[in-house]
Amino acid sequence: MDEQLKHLEDRVIKIERRNKLVETDKAWETSWSRKILIAIFTYLAIALYLKFIVGINPWINAIVPTVGFLLSTLTLPFFKKLWSIYIHKK
Repeated sequence: MDEQLKHLEDRVIKIERRNKLVETDKAWETSWSRKILIAIFTYLAIALYLKFIVGINPWINAIVPTVGFLLSTLTLPFFKKLWSIYIHKK
């Protein structure tokens, strides 16, 4: 009986650890820190591409796709909610 109880306690501890990791991952996925970092990396990648491959002044032109990315992160939760209401329906 003690062994079964110990086994159950171990399982609960493992589940709680996993849940904590899942919560942290979810918080990261929806955080502004992540969105801003991706926007910065997107901007730099496009600016460098425009500068060295296309040969135009990239610093203003690279803003357009970066703003597009940021807008997509803001509007997708709205569409996710619509999807969950009308399509997923669980």
